[in-house]
Amino acid sequence: MIVDVHSHLPQFRDEVPEGLRQNNPAWRPDRAVESVYTWSEFMEAAAPADRSIVFPIKWHPGERTGSVNGADKPGDWDDVNLATAQFVRAFPEKLIGFMSLHPNDIYALEELERCRTDFGLRGIKLGANYQIFDPLEARALAIYAEAERQGLPILFHIGTSPVRMAPIRYAHPLVVDEIAQRYPNLKIIMAHMGHPWTADTIVVVRKHPNVFTDISGLFYRPFTQWEALVRATEWNILDKVLLASDFPITTIGETIDGLRRVNDIVAGTRLPRIPEDRIEDIINRNSLPLLGLE
Repeated sequence: MIVDVHSHLPQFRDEVPEGLRQNNPAWRPDRAVESVYTWSEFMEAAAPADRSIVFPIKWHPGERTGSVNGADKPGDWDDVNLATAQFVRAFPEKLIGFMSLHPNDIYALEELERCRTDFGLRGIKLGANYQIFDPLEARALAIYAEAERQGLPILFHIGTSPVRMAPIRYAHPLVVDEIAQRYPNLKIIMAHMGHPWTADTIVVVRKHPNVFTDISGLFYRPFTQWEALVRATEWNILDKVLLASDFPITTIGETIDGLRRVNDIVAGTRLPRIPEDRIEDIINRNSLPLLGLE
């Protein structure tokens, strides 16, 4: 079972209107990224995965607007959680939808319940740095408490970002240590192995039984990926490393290929290698039971 636990919602159902394509050179060092895309483009990229978790980001409290809007023409699709539900319902055997909430929204808990019961969304995506909220503030804690009560896993953006207005400290791995201590039954995914703080991510994952990390956004920085997986091997948490693409920044196919090449950087040296069978375990791991999403 190949499960991609980290992919972003397409903004348009059929076609991207002329002039709205965006080519972003900041997200990865080896090429620019087409960051506006359609349902069919997403599904083509997701083909190697058996299941893909997909989510939006709610940028502002009280606002139901995505970064581009969507559906058949701009303005038809302003509610990003509804948009996620519509996409997932179109491909129910392939997709699992996560909602996005903003803790500073006074209706955040009502939105959680709407997404859970009306839309069937099965987890939550939060990026405290991008959404600019304190991840240990009371309104955020209320979301974690309700997610724990309802059995909804939370995927946090953890690690740095090139976005100038995104406070880096809100996405440091040690924040998750404090959250997991308060909510020990909450399933948490720490995205991107917390790059560049991969060592901090690994010790948090090792400490907390219900905390996992994903491999998204690492293969195109070969040293970071190799170092992170060597640390994960030495600290015995490879069984809690989950496959993830971060589409559109990468595809699941690129990620799998990159994982299989992780040891290339140390070829011909005596530096440690990640066991190839453990790499295949990551690629073929069924993450759904681990996250309570069976």
